Amino acid sequence: MLDQPPPLARRTVLAGLLGGAFALSGCGTLGASPRIRQWNLFGGGDGARLLQIHEQYMAEHPDVRFEAHTLAWGPPFYTKLAMSAAGGRAPEIATLHLSRLKGFSPSTMLDPIPVDMLNAAGIREQDFLPATWERCVVDGQLYAVPLDQHPFVLYYNTEICTKAGLLGPDGKIKPVKGVDAFVEMIRAVKETTGKYGASIETTNPWRMWWTLYGQLEGEFFNEDGTELVLDDAKALEALELMAKLAADGLVPRSANYPALVAQFTSGDAGLSFNGEWEVTTYQTAKLPFSMAPFPVVYDVPKFAGDAHTFVLPHQSNRSQDDTKATVEYIAWMLKHSAAWAAGGHIPSYQPVAQSQEYLSLKPQAEYRGVAPDVLLDPNAWFSGSGAQLQEEAGAAFSGVFSGQATPKAALAQFKAATQTLLDTPSPV
Repeated sequence: MLDQPPPLARRTVLAGLLGGAFALSGCGTLGASPRIRQWNLFGGGDGARLLQIHEQYMAEHPDVRFEAHTLAWGPPFYTKLAMSAAGGRAPEIATLHLSRLKGFSPSTMLDPIPVDMLNAAGIREQDFLPATWERCVVDGQLYAVPLDQHPFVLYYNTEICTKAGLLGPDGKIKPVKGVDAFVEMIRAVKETTGKYGASIETTNPWRMWWTLYGQLEGEFFNEDGTELVLDDAKALEALELMAKLAADGLVPRSANYPALVAQFTSGDAGLSFNGEWEVTTYQTAKLPFSMAPFPVVYDVPKFAGDAHTFVLPHQSNRSQDDTKATVEYIAWMLKHSAAWAAGGHIPSYQPVAQSQEYLSLKPQAEYRGVAPDVLLDPNAWFSGSGAQLQEEAGAAFSGVFSGQATPKAALAQFKAATQTLLDTPSPV
């Protein structure tokens, strides 16, 4: 549990909706204590949780001048961060999706993280999954430290799934493997609800397609990321399954993100395929639900996802004292990431991921086993969370669900758009 925040006399807290941002400021003698300005893109439940965690950090670090600012998610955040880094006037630390690291041009937009300082603060490379850590290293330098992983998962309404005969004696949903078992699971729920089997964001089904394509072990770019090597047969197999789910009425033909959440909340769908971050929404709604890994529909366990990381945006004159305090802030956040995991994210810091505090979180710890198999977006400047590749996938693949495009036509559109992006030089 988080400690109670200190009296207001010891700090200033500004929390509001000004421009979609909140800020916290820790008071100190101006110019005499280290300063940490933190930029992030967390709204909703994540934003409220981060506010609480930061209040505890400030209570324990009264001598640090700390400010946290939340900017609008997606392109607005990354554009403002890039502009601040390009001018050398960036905050001391920022949140960055790991899938966006390459596209952020780390050698020019970010400063390397001093590994010696990180080690001195008690954080070591061996405290993380190797694949996640390796993605944080560019040209032999550490440019990001992972806070969490957030995979594509399965939500299920326990009451509906009990009626559908899908729960085992332990009250958990029975694992299914293979296309037929996957479809029959959804069909059984549709027969119970009378509406849909599963809710999914059909207006931008990138995560669904990327999960299925990943499970088929399909490649995307060649080794150096210069050529599109998409496997048409595997890509079509995933799209054809998605088309079947819609044609059979197992999922809605058209549902944006709010509709995806509403359909599961209302009970119109007893299953939901989504990122794990809606756990707070459904808990607040007092929904009878639990969570599990997304089924292994094809050959291998792969699950679309990403990781939030800490980065040091480029500064022209980075203070040694500020940097040391910033690295210690990273270490503190990692060691306290069980509180962050309550929002659904799997801790990247393994001492916390293996702690009883995290393992006791239900249903947040029910899908933790997928962490080594989280599949980040293809590594390119136009790829990653909220980037153009996902938008192009949404524009092409949404027609497969609506019935306005065949899988072949959708794939051709997506490949052409991706090739155009690949032929376009990175703007940073």
